[in-house]
Amino acid sequence: MSNLDREAVPALCGGRGFVVAEPVRELLSPRRVKLGESTEVRRLLPNLGRRMVGAWAFVDHYGPDDIADEPGMQVPPHPHMGLQTVSWLHAGEVLHRDSTGSLQTIRPRELGLMTSGQAISHSEESPRQHPRFLHGAQLWVALPDTHRHITPRFEYHSELPAVTAPGLTATLILGSLDGATSPGSTYTPIVGADLTLTSGTDVRLPLEPDFEYAVLSMSGEAHVDGVPVLPGSMLYLGCGRSELPLRAESDAGLMLLGGEPFEEELVMWWNFIGRSQQEIEEARKEWMEGSCFGEVHGYAGGRLPAPELPPVPLKPRGRVR
Repeated sequence: MSNLDREAVPALCGGRGFVVAEPVRELLSPRRVKLGESTEVRRLLPNLGRRMVGAWAFVDHYGPDDIADEPGMQVPPHPHMGLQTVSWLHAGEVLHRDSTGSLQTIRPRELGLMTSGQAISHSEESPRQHPRFLHGAQLWVALPDTHRHITPRFEYHSELPAVTAPGLTATLILGSLDGATSPGSTYTPIVGADLTLTSGTDVRLPLEPDFEYAVLSMSGEAHVDGVPVLPGSMLYLGCGRSELPLRAESDAGLMLLGGEPFEEELVMWWNFIGRSQQEIEEARKEWMEGSCFGEVHGYAGGRLPAPELPPVPLKPRGRVR
């Protein structure tokens, strides 16, 4: 999924300087962003109060939207570099195409994982014949310097491992949790899990004290470490936790995101994650004039043009608040 802001603002991310090294309860409110003509998303990362959670650098939550008489998601071909995209659905279908030749329909709780490496382009759309409702999240993972120039690839995993407890099913999206490990490729210590809780559930989820965490609410009423988290909002939890109390007031869906705090300083602008203004400028020029991002075949429409670069210099920095 693309960042469709026509006046893209650089996000200065990464570095451990502002990592909260102890448990906290910091509720993040979303910013509403139009995604094409018919889809509105709630953007949780980057946020004015929090830029990253581990290597997780971008989080959009959308729906549930009734698209029975609408085209649904329609995101034209656009580029990425320096990151992985994670497509995750609770309802609906998304058709993924990319410049490696991948063509895949992604359905609820199936993992579509695209590693951009040095350069890739892709499109995402609701199939012409699609389910009535669309509900999901789109997330980006920053690639470390040692892996950000690797060959681009797309992975699809229809079956994922799960951890269960009374009233809880935790499906592993990326990384490991309580002995279960996702088959998705990772390049930093990270975890992403989809949590399904039944009404009345009161459990404690094991965590890694060296990781920082956040929980995104997808649906229902749940308390995370005693804090009510409403759908479309995210609670940042800091580090230093060995377990996380969860209580469901109704059937609820959450996403657990975490990882070791990302040490490197980044420049994130539009759909690119780089390390300098020169890299961003070159990537934009290449998308507009060149061919290194490849071509997406089969999408009924043109490519998405890049916005203009901001007039201020783009500088890599650590985490900012």
